[in-house]
Formats: sequence, C-alpha cells, structure tokens
Amino acid sequence: MHEKEKDLIDAFLRGQVDRRGLIKGLGAMGLAAGTAGTLLNLGQTRALAADFDWQAHKGKTIKLLLNKHPYADAMIADLENFKKLTGMNVVYDVFPEDVYFDKVTAALSASSPEYDAFMTGAYMTWTYGPAGWITDLNEWIKDPAKTNPNYAWDDFLPGVKNSCAWNGKPGGALGSDDAKQWCIPWGFEQNNITYNKAMFDKAGVTIPGNMDEMVAAAAKLTKDVGGGVYGIGVRGSRSWATIHPGFLSAYANFDQKDLNVSADGKLSAAMNTAQSKAFHKQWVQMIQESGPKDWSTYTWYQVGTDLGAGASAMIFDADILGYFMNGGDNKMAGKLAFASFKANPAAKAATPNIWIWSLAMSNFSKDKDATWYFMQWASGPEHGLFGATKMDFVNPVRQSVWKDEMFREKLNKSYPGYVEMFDASAPGASIKFTAQPLFFDLTTEWAATLQKMVAKEVPIDEGLDKLAESINGQLKEAGLG
Repeated sequence: MHEKEKDLIDAFLRGQVDRRGLIKGLGAMGLAAGTAGTLLNLGQTRALAADFDWQAHKGKTIKLLLNKHPYADAMIADLENFKKLTGMNVVYDVFPEDVYFDKVTAALSASSPEYDAFMTGAYMTWTYGPAGWITDLNEWIKDPAKTNPNYAWDDFLPGVKNSCAWNGKPGGALGSDDAKQWCIPWGFEQNNITYNKAMFDKAGVTIPGNMDEMVAAAAKLTKDVGGGVYGIGVRGSRSWATIHPGFLSAYANFDQKDLNVSADGKLSAAMNTAQSKAFHKQWVQMIQESGPKDWSTYTWYQVGTDLGAGASAMIFDADILGYFMNGGDNKMAGKLAFASFKANPAAKAATPNIWIWSLAMSNFSKDKDATWYFMQWASGPEHGLFGATKMDFVNPVRQSVWKDEMFREKLNKSYPGYVEMFDASAPGASIKFTAQPLFFDLTTEWAATLQKMVAKEVPIDEGLDKLAESINGQLKEAGLG
C-alpha cells in the first residue's frame, strides 16, 4: 500500500473522511472500486491490530458448524483478514438447512468438542441454553481483556440484541437484567411486504396500510391481474415456521400474545381472546380468497419462488426473502419493491417479529477464549460493513452499518423502498414469542389449527378455544402452567 493511499485510509478510519470521500479519493489515485475495498479491509485489519492483542491465540485452530447461507458466504469471503489479524486458523463444515439443525443437535447432545462455534436461530437457544449445551457469552463481552475496545456492544440494534438474551426461566422477558447472552446476533429478518409494482399498477392497487386493506388488496390483485396470479403469499405448512413470520408480526401489532405469564410465573394460552379471534378470521379469509391453492404446503421456499417467478403479486414474509427474489436469475428480478406493514390501524408503527441467525459458542469447546476471538471478529462492525457493502449480508444487526451511506445507496439503487421499510420497522422489531421450552411443539400445533381453519374443518372461534385448552393442558403437564 503506497503512502498516499495509506494516509487516505487512515483519515477515513479516524473519521476525518467519509466513505464516499474515501472511495472517490482512491478512485482519483487510479484504483478500481474492488481494489479500493480490498485496501480498506487491510487498513481496518491494521487498525484493529493496533488497539488489541489479536495475536494472543496465534497458531490455534477453531472449527465452525455453518448453515449454507449468504451470511456464511460473506464470512468465508472475508476469512483471510481474520487469519492475518490473529494468526489463527479456521476450519468449518457447511450443511444445507434441511439437515443443518439435525447436525447441530447431534453434536451438542453428544457433548462433542468437535465444533467450537456454530450458527443458530435465537429460538433454538431456548432449548440449547437450559440444557447446558451453549455458553453465556456475557463473561467475554464484559471482559475488556478478552474483547477488543472497538467491538461496540451498544452498536447492535437493541431489539435484536435483547432477543438473543434470556434468563432461562419459562416466561422470562427477553433481554432482562438477569438474562444470559446465549448467542450473538449476526443477521436478521424482519417481516414486511415485498410486492410486484407492475401488478399493483395493473390492478390499481396501492400498498396496504393495515390488515383490512391487505385483505382487500390481495383479493383485488387475485381478481384483476390475471394469468393465474394470486394476491398474497404467506407460509402455511404444519410447522412453527408458519406462525413466526407475517402471521405473528401482524398478530403482535394488535397487542396480542401467544401466552400469558402470571405474577407467579405460570404460563397459559392467550390466543383465544376476542381480538385474537377477530384477527384469525381476517387472516383465514385472506388465504381462502387470495392465497395459493396448495397453501398448506407453503414454506419460505415456495413463498419466495412464487414471488420471484411472477406467480404472486406480493408476500408478507421476511424482507430478505424479497431481497433475494429481486435479484439473480429470477423472472421478476428488478421488478419488486418493499414496504413496511402496520396491521393495526391504531398502532403507531410496524412491530415485526424477527428471525435472527446468530453465533453461539459450544459449551464443549476446548478453547473458548480463542473461539471468542473469532466470534467478536465475525460479529464486529468491520466485518458487518464488509458483508453489507461487498456481499449480500442483509439484514445487518449493527446500527453503524445501517447508517453507512454506501450501503444505503446500494439498497436504494436496486431495492426500492427497502431502506424506508427498514427504518420504519426496526425500532419495533424483536422476537414476540414467549420464551419457554415447549415453543416448537406449541407453535406447530397452532399452525396445524390454522390449517384446519383455512380448510373449513373447524370454525375459527371453536378452533382457537380447543387450541388454548390443549396448550394449557400441555403447559400444566410440563409444570409450566
């Protein structure tokens, strides 16, 4: 790196030059954007090394268990910088999601020391933590001797960070003062609207601003777009994953809950209130009138594929699902747009439920300190910015990355409405479920009940009353109710 280039990068790292000025300046020196990005990465690595003993575990090797995902791809693409920074080696196994969580459970339940850290969903830590399979990371986060001074723990989006912390008590509030930090958020998904602008224009439909409008818009799109296009894609398979995206995001916007928590910590079903029943009626009507014919088989993949192929006019699901359908070789690439969705007309803003891909440390790791060096780098602001600007690492979990002008411009250029959607939704984004050990079983039963309602096998009011009765029985049997 020549002195002029080094001086300009150092000025950026000191905050004297913004990112636009940096890239413009390096360009004036004859450097292409890709080369400029590489030099910036090297400069950031050099700056990190100046403030902290990153070489404390030089020569050590850690092993990761990874899901095949753009977040893992971004990390692997940047891994040489970690190796240069620390002198450590990193090896990893990558598996597709259809088998990934089985691999995680097999390793942890066997107390295997093979993997030091792994990707996980925050919901899974409600099982892994109390079982003693993962480590409370507060010990490292709060130790200045083990965590670099630029890590900026307060830079994480509060709702996301708190959703990864739980005290282990069924019904305990996420992010409470006594919570254990079971995992570090890495990337996350909000649930909002991705829509096909041309189809909306053809049908004369505007972006829905509440649940009533969404039901009406989906029906009009189904009727007027033609060509077999249906109005809205949402998940419908018999799985907990049907409840957590659009459904729970809208449900929670009406201040509805999955479970009640009494003063003495007892849990009880909360989905058979009058307001909940009214919401379910709208949701079921929307699917019956405007959803795909085989809705009960729909997962993330079918919802996204239909949107990308032009078979649906909009989805109410993960924003990053729409992001990926708006690119690649999808038929509708470049034709999709994004909007925040506030289901309740009386609510001030959207309050989406979220899915968080996180990094957790195995309690069976033979070198937790070395593992933490990798985890703090992979979840740090420098790598976060690399993933967001150079790769498809959406959504970042750090506020500083979302403030980066180049990242916002990247989104504005190809993903219309995405930045505005994020800014409107992020303050209210968090996990809305009640943390408790029966989460997956009870939520899957909820999805099964929803299927019966859509199929008209059970009236909605009766179905929710029976569901609540069943859940209360299971909670009492488990000593939770």
